Amino acid sequence: MPVGYGEWLVTQSDDEPADLTAIRHREHELVEHHPDGVAVLDSSGGITWANERLQSWCGQGDLRGQDFLSSLAAWAVEHRPTEVSDFHEALLAGQSRSAILKTAGNRFFAVHASAAFTPADISSGPRTVVTVRDVTQTILEQQKRAAIHAAGQTLADLSPVELADMTVSERIELLKSNIIHYSKDLLKFDVLEIRLLDRQTGRLEPLLAEGMQPEAEARILHAKPEHNGVTGYVAATGHAYWCSDTTKDPLYLEGCKGAKSSITVPLMLHDQVIGTFNVESPEPGGFDATDLQFLEIFSRDVAAALNTLELLVAEKATTAAESIEAIHGAVALPVDDILNDAVSVMEKYIGHDADVVERLQRILKNARDIKQVIQKVGEQMAPSSAHTQRRQGDRRRALVAKRILVVDSDEQVRQAAHALLERSGCTVETARDGAEAASMVRACRGECYDAIIADIRLPDMSGHQLLLRLQEILDPVPLILMTGFGYDPGHSIVKARQAGIDLVLFKPFRIDQLLDTVEKSIVRRQAAPVAAADPSGQA
Repeated sequence: MPVGYGEWLVTQSDDEPADLTAIRHREHELVEHHPDGVAVLDSSGGITWANERLQSWCGQGDLRGQDFLSSLAAWAVEHRPTEVSDFHEALLAGQSRSAILKTAGNRFFAVHASAAFTPADISSGPRTVVTVRDVTQTILEQQKRAAIHAAGQTLADLSPVELADMTVSERIELLKSNIIHYSKDLLKFDVLEIRLLDRQTGRLEPLLAEGMQPEAEARILHAKPEHNGVTGYVAATGHAYWCSDTTKDPLYLEGCKGAKSSITVPLMLHDQVIGTFNVESPEPGGFDATDLQFLEIFSRDVAAALNTLELLVAEKATTAAESIEAIHGAVALPVDDILNDAVSVMEKYIGHDADVVERLQRILKNARDIKQVIQKVGEQMAPSSAHTQRRQGDRRRALVAKRILVVDSDEQVRQAAHALLERSGCTVETARDGAEAASMVRACRGECYDAIIADIRLPDMSGHQLLLRLQEILDPVPLILMTGFGYDPGHSIVKARQAGIDLVLFKPFRIDQLLDTVEKSIVRRQAAPVAAADPSGQA
């Protein structure tokens, strides 16, 4: 039988010093009792030596002379044929290679073969050293992390049919049920409590509890580091808290009857605390660092699921209103076209056919009523008072119910004007050129626009020329000019400022700049009421 690695280590040559022999003995003992399995293979993959650890794992006694891969194949209960074949080819080629094998009892071992080498004292050919390490704990933790994350991903995962059929309260109950199920079944946490932070009051409101005393569930807690238990401390600091002995911890407030240890982690979303997740155990030291790590992983998915649920609730609350906004956006410009065409035709019949003028005026009123009806229906269909409050909170009081005329040849600008200004409660109408704008103003019949926004370069006239045209109808003219930076054909802005028009929007502008400018124009108009000229345009 070939000389194995163990014999080679302890073999003393005639001229070898005794102390070197002692060193070899110590080296042999170290390898023999190494926590990893170690084997030396010959060029054909046969075992020439194996330490006690590997032999005990294989359960076959002396492994010398056996084929290494055959021994592993008999030992392992699960392996990939392709992976084993690649490993065998690497061994025969003297290359390094690694693999993971699963054995009976759900144990995992990492096998690594080093590149072949030829010891100087052995003439029987190259050798390969193989190490086998027990990685069961690492693999099982990885599998559990993956399972926890997969479970977390399904907490609020519903099919479109389920989403359509379930109410908001039913979704909340399903989420709570899933959290409790996975906490018990996967994480093995039997006692738990989740609280959500109310940012306005600072209170930690109970969301769910399992195994907690009723008085603990009803306890009022705030996100404060003192006098609010571990839960308040975690919510205030954003740091997890591991209590290994509740009887000696000054922060702990009893939740579960007889609890001796606990872990509390913050529910974090975008680096902000949105709540807390607490688990407790009747055993002192009932949790370890791995439990803390698993709870933190699960809590991230719980926070994401809670956020998803909140978004779904908000989405349901806004769906009707957004649909109405989409409908309004689709009809806004076509209705404006009706208004422009009706006003243009009406001007031709003024003083000639009163019946036609009256009919056209009804068309104008009905076209404007269409937009008002759409907006009112949208408000009535909004299913959530919170949604209405949010929308009202976005509005500026000075802009609500104000009439705005936007004059621009660019359809995208006119469309954007509807979307941006009507979001703040304005009633918006548009015109494509100066002539249409003048006609729209003349047709106001005593209810003129609170602000007129016009581009300085219109297809038929400049901004200054439009101002002169409007001054024949209104005094003063609530005009706001729009222009690109550095572009002012005919010096419209300079001339307009000389005439007292100093409100200018430079494109592209931000929404807050648009609203600020319109608001300023309206405030000025309220301070100086409009004195309308002859509505027939014959001023």
